[in-house]
Formats: sequence, structure tokens, C-alpha cells
Amino acid sequence: MAGRNDPTQNSEHHWEGLQEIDRAISENRRMEYRWKKALADPWERRGLWLLGLVIVAFAVFVILQDFVL
Repeated sequence: MAGRNDPTQNSEHHWEGLQEIDRAISENRRMEYRWKKALADPWERRGLWLLGLVIVAFAVFVILQDFVL
């Protein structure tokens, strides 16, 4: 009976693309993997910059509204 740990079966289905994910899960660094992949995608990177800009703009608005005006 061939189980999941059978070396002959694992060598046949060796997927290069999933190797980094498997390593990240085993080392418990999934969040680092998510950030790495998010920053590699140009649209995701633009979205993160836009989110940061919105947060900074809101903080500036609050400071101006409360302390200056």
C-alpha cells in the first residue's frame, strides 16, 4: 500500500512551484511568504501604496481638524 510518504510516489509528483510554499508552511513563515508574493505583484503593490496613502491622508485630516481648526 503506497502512502503519502512513499519516496517513489513523491519523486514522480515533484512540483517546483509548490516547493517554496511547502517550505514556508513547515518553517511557519506563511506571513512572510504572503508579503513576498504581494510585493512581487505590481497591482498588489500599488494597492498597498494606495492604502498607506489613504491612512496617512486620514491621519493628516484628523490632526488638522482637531488641533488646527
